[in-house]
Amino acid sequence: MSAPGAVILGCEGLTLSADERAFFRAANPWGFILFARNLKKRSQIRKLTQALREAVGREAPIFIDQEGGRVQRLGPPRWRGWMAPLDQMQAAGDNAARAMWLRYRLIADELRAIGIDGNCAPMADIAEEATHPFLKNRCYGTDPAIVAEAAGAVADGLLAGGVLPVLKHIPGHGRAVADSHLDLPHLDAARADLAGHDFAPFRHLADLPLAMTAHIVYRAIDLKHPATLSRAVIRAIRDDIGFAGLLMTDDISMKALTGSLADLSRASLAAGCDVILHCNGDLAEMEEVVAASGRLSAAGQQRADAALARRKRPESVDIPALEAELEALLAGHGNG
Repeated sequence: MSAPGAVILGCEGLTLSADERAFFRAANPWGFILFARNLKKRSQIRKLTQALREAVGREAPIFIDQEGGRVQRLGPPRWRGWMAPLDQMQAAGDNAARAMWLRYRLIADELRAIGIDGNCAPMADIAEEATHPFLKNRCYGTDPAIVAEAAGAVADGLLAGGVLPVLKHIPGHGRAVADSHLDLPHLDAARADLAGHDFAPFRHLADLPLAMTAHIVYRAIDLKHPATLSRAVIRAIRDDIGFAGLLMTDDISMKALTGSLADLSRASLAAGCDVILHCNGDLAEMEEVVAASGRLSAAGQQRADAALARRKRPESVDIPALEAELEALLAGHGNG
């Protein structure tokens, strides 16, 4: 059997069209990602996740961005609502890491129930005074050690619930004062400052199975190319940070990047990314990305297999008891 395609793809709507089914069958993407446009109710999502896996004939991982707060694709009234991660960290005080574990163990329970087994969390970006508002309250704090502890708790909570965590945005997005969905941030920090501060939480979490790159130029390492397209930055991710897992791009169609999707996909893989992430579900764009990306490399396949080996059946827990514990830790602040 040939290796899967070196891509993670979205789909357009609540169900798969005949064209999408045929395309996914031929392209055989390594995984899929879902967004609000794909999510209406539990039974519909379960049918969609089943259809995606049937299209490729295997238990492909299916991802989502379910951080809680502003970035949650599933929300009330059918699913739990969450305060922003930074707000929860502050509310929980000395119990912040435990509260984050509980939060993401509960999120994992919700995701597994509808066939989703990958979550684009934790974020190990460090909040700074000037961090762009699109990111700031999604962070876990301003201190590298606190961020590392909380991000580790997030990852452990997801893994305990049978959901693969995706560490982001490696090697660190916190200094950016621009929104990389719209513009390309450039950072002027010295390499020693990056290594000692921004990279520190990622180094602590280097054994996680999956990570997502930042669309940011780190001028001290590469004057021209954002991390996603930079051999030098990805070498730093592998060597300085020590991350050995599967490395995916952030969404290749974000406006931070310029050029054709085909060129961007090829450049990302040439720089050292393993998998191209394309999110918007546009079939013509996906065809372009798939054609340019080809199959997982031998090394990418090994890292992908190692990541999937971390996917396991959830440990049995008392969900109402976990909810009650989290509520007690956040007493007086609420968690909705």
